[in-house]
Amino acid sequence: MAPRNRPSRGKATRSKESRQAAWRRGQQGEFLAILSLTLRGYSILARGLKNPLGEIDIVARRGRMLAFVEVKARESFDHAAKALLARQRRRIARAAESFLANRPELSRCQPRFDVILVAPWRWPRHIIDAWRVES
Repeated sequence: MAPRNRPSRGKATRSKESRQAAWRRGQQGEFLAILSLTLRGYSILARGLKNPLGEIDIVARRGRMLAFVEVKARESFDHAAKALLARQRRRIARAAESFLANRPELSRCQPRFDVILVAPWRWPRHIIDAWRVES
């Protein structure tokens, strides 16, 4: 009996080259986001934080404001803005909570969730206080 060609279920698989290109685009986007934040007076406290609860692209501080920043690099600002899903926002919020629990010296800071959108040949667009955690 010959094997059947079944359509893939769920997410379409991407080639290794496609995944690598997306990773490089993300790294370049994060570099531009860090440059943009630094020029605006932020100190970068962490980059690429991962834990079992979630991942945070950038943690930046300016004064008492502590920004947990998600970077979305896509072919346009519109596509980048649509790429941040509710599930991702929840994971970022959980990771931020864990980060703050392990850094008591930051307890007096005001946390906030920002998004930086990156598109080719455009300066990154910083969306301050892009969402709030629902209590």
